Amino acid sequence: MRSAGCIVNDIIDKDFDKKVLRTRNRPIASKKISVSNAIIYVVLLCLIALIVLLNFNLFTIVLALASIEVDLSQIDVGSAIKVVWRGKPVFIRHRTEKEIEEAKDVDISTLIDPETDAERVKEVQWLIVVGVCTHLGCIPLGTADGEPRGEYDGWFCPCHGSHYDSSGRIRKGPAPKNLVVPTYTFLTDSTVKIG
Repeated sequence: MRSAGCIVNDIIDKDFDKKVLRTRNRPIASKKISVSNAIIYVVLLCLIALIVLLNFNLFTIVLALASIEVDLSQIDVGSAIKVVWRGKPVFIRHRTEKEIEEAKDVDISTLIDPETDAERVKEVQWLIVVGVCTHLGCIPLGTADGEPRGEYDGWFCPCHGSHYDSSGRIRKGPAPKNLVVPTYTFLTDSTVKIG
C-alpha cells in the first residue's frame, strides 16, 4: 500500500516535482511513465492488497487494531524508537532538556498548525506521535541515529521537504498539520499503552 501511496503522491505533485532538481527525474515527472499507466498500477496494487487483506483471519485484523504496550526504560534520553500500531509507525522520543525548552519556547502564532507543546505531551520528557507526514503520508526521518532531523531538531520528510520540530509540529514545508498524537496512557513510569 505504501507503493500505491507514493505513486499517488507523484501523480499529485508531478508539476512540482518537475521543478525540483532532486525529484525531476522521477518516472511520472519526467514522463517516462504516463499518468494513466501509473493509475493502472495503483489499482493493481490496491487489488493485491485487498486480496491479501481478505485472506487474513478475524483474529489478525482485530490484533492489528488493538492497543500496544511499550517499555520505555530502554530508550535513552535524546533517543527515539519506532513501533507499529494499527499498521502505522509511531515515534516515541525521550526528549532532552534542550528539546523540551525549544518546544516550549516557540511562539505558537508563528506555527502553521498552532498547538502548544503542553497540548501534545502528557509527560514533558516523552513525545509520542504517529510517524506519518501529514502532507501525503510518507514516513519522516529523524527517529534512528544518523537520520536527518530537519531544521527544527525533530523530523524531516525528504519527499517534499516538510520539517517538524521536537514537539512534532510542522514548521516548514507543504505539510498542513502537525504529526498526529495518538491516544495513549502511561501505565507506569516506564510503560505506555498506545490505543
